[in-house]
Amino acid sequence: MVYFLHPSQAPRNLVPPDAQRDAQGWRVAQEEASPYALVSSCLNVLIANLEKLCPERPDGTLCLPEHWTFPQEVADQFLEMLSWQGKLTDKTASIFQGNQMNLKLANIQRVKISAAAFINCFCHHKLLEVDATGVDSELSVPDIIHGLCSSSWIQQNLRCLLLDSASVPLNSGLLAFGQLVGLRTLNVSNICFHSEDLADVSQLPSLENLDISNTQITTISALLTCKDRLKSLTMHYLKCLAMTKSQIFAVIKELKCLRHLDISGHKQLCSDIGFYLLQQKDILPNIVSLDISGSTYITDRDVEHFIRNHPSIQFVGLLATDAGYSNFFTTKRGLKVAGGANLSQIAEALSRYRNRSCYMKECLYKLFTETFSVHVSMPAILKLVAIGMRNHPLDLTVQFTASACVLNLTHQGLARGMPVRLLSEVTGLLFKALRNFPSYLQLQKNCLLSLTNSRILMEVPFDRFSATRFVLGWLYRHENPKVQTMVVSIVSTLALQLSREQVSELHEDLFLAVKTFRDSTIQSKVLGLLSNIVEVRELTSKLMTEDVMKHISILLHSKNMEVSYFAAGIIAHLACDKRPWPFCAAQRSALLQDLHATIQKWPSSRCKMSALVTYRSFKAFFPLLDNFSQPVAQLWALWAVYHVCSRNPSVYCKMLGEEGGLPLLCNIQAHHQTNPQVQQMAVSFLEDFRMYFTTYRKHTVC
Repeated sequence: MVYFLHPSQAPRNLVPPDAQRDAQGWRVAQEEASPYALVSSCLNVLIANLEKLCPERPDGTLCLPEHWTFPQEVADQFLEMLSWQGKLTDKTASIFQGNQMNLKLANIQRVKISAAAFINCFCHHKLLEVDATGVDSELSVPDIIHGLCSSSWIQQNLRCLLLDSASVPLNSGLLAFGQLVGLRTLNVSNICFHSEDLADVSQLPSLENLDISNTQITTISALLTCKDRLKSLTMHYLKCLAMTKSQIFAVIKELKCLRHLDISGHKQLCSDIGFYLLQQKDILPNIVSLDISGSTYITDRDVEHFIRNHPSIQFVGLLATDAGYSNFFTTKRGLKVAGGANLSQIAEALSRYRNRSCYMKECLYKLFTETFSVHVSMPAILKLVAIGMRNHPLDLTVQFTASACVLNLTHQGLARGMPVRLLSEVTGLLFKALRNFPSYLQLQKNCLLSLTNSRILMEVPFDRFSATRFVLGWLYRHENPKVQTMVVSIVSTLALQLSREQVSELHEDLFLAVKTFRDSTIQSKVLGLLSNIVEVRELTSKLMTEDVMKHISILLHSKNMEVSYFAAGIIAHLACDKRPWPFCAAQRSALLQDLHATIQKWPSSRCKMSALVTYRSFKAFFPLLDNFSQPVAQLWALWAVYHVCSRNPSVYCKMLGEEGGLPLLCNIQAHHQTNPQVQQMAVSFLEDFRMYFTTYRKHTVC
């Protein structure tokens, strides 16, 4: 099998971050490099084989085998992993029917299931938390509430309900949260939620944490109802709020139990509430966390003054403001800042705002400029970039900027300090971005440049067959020569790790590439991959077509030595195949004469090709060397073996001897039917490399 050497391939050892300088990066590297927990590994196997292991009901849904039961913690983790991997559907959700599972935490983020499946599969469990963030519109918020309220136990005991970015049909009326009297935490951000709904929710007797960001609320006066129990209030981007600043602060001043307040703004809504909040006196006496990111007119001086008057503050959000740049924010012990002044602030912002695309874009832009010339591996930062990419797969700006950050964080030797598992996740996200945005050229370039990293291509696990097929398809859609060369380099490296059967499935794509492109570099690399197919007798029929043979015969005469060499090899292998050719006998004979004449024109087998052609094994040449009925095939095979042995005799002469190739050359030298030219080349070969064969004990030179 032919392949192309990549001398710059990085070593396989992991170079972790310094534990003192980058404690978070060190922890991420340790976590990602550690093996999966046994439970996780077992559940992954179960998920991969669900349809084999789980019987099917008459309605087509799955159920657990009769005697299987799952402990509660394992059941929770199983559901979360199904959702995470995109495997939770009506068919698989039915596994959670009955009493073989005992769920407490229902994580169904971004899944697509029906309302009936949700009620039948989950609402009979004694649920304490439900995370339906970004769930498909097939399961609406009213459906979720209705299902949860169908259980009197859940009404009394459900503590946490997250509905961020779920759907609410038009004319749904009042959302009946009032029956869920055990709720302590409620997130209704980015849904159709009105002031009347807020009035209903504010009466929940145990409510402590509320997120009403980006809703249709016009007034927050209803919050006075829960002023003595509300500890966390997030109201980012309340675009419909119709209250004056004095009315807003009159409410906030009454919320004396608040420990966290988020009144951050948005680029589409320039808000100065944060600025005026900092000027207020006798407000938020117990505040620990304040987020005013995106607010206008914010200065370091105002923020410092507020923090000094509220010494319990441990976090402040200042992204997309003019604050956070003074020494105060780096020297204040115990204070975390989400901002853009330095890498530490950017990392905190990436972590805090992972679900907000508007801030994720700002963070990634800041990160790109901060890491443009970075020289140390930062696995913790790369992990945060991956989370942003995963949470916003269809946001072009996020994906584009994130792909540029990935390139900064993994270029040259930086990937050596990244755990393989993390690189595998990032690689999958890059391919997802390539598929989601096929027309955005710069994004495509960023992703492809990251994929040229030798550690990613050679060591990181991902679906190489699908990746190769996709990248080949990309090749035909774009005409930029530099990008095409880069793509072919990626394909040639990926193909090394495919089986010959997988490569053969790509034969149509590969032949189209050879036929379409005139660049000799592209042609030679793709021909090298086609030669891997023709070396397997069972696969040669895929290339035994008139169209393929005609084009290969044209490439035989290429001025590029490497292209001519690979084309000649394909013809030589096909000449030894006993299957009927698509040509008549006269055409076949003429092509073989043409092959012989071409080889005659080549320089000595010691010539240097533009790229170093190497072989993992010589065994594919042995049928050609032993075929005296096709002297031209013998000639090509002997020329090829002679060439690579000349380049690295200590390696290849040993390989030839170990694989049993030496007797074949001796036979060519001695056989009475040997073509004189072939015989003379065999004699020269054995003479030139005699010292390597005499020192190799398993064989004696003939």
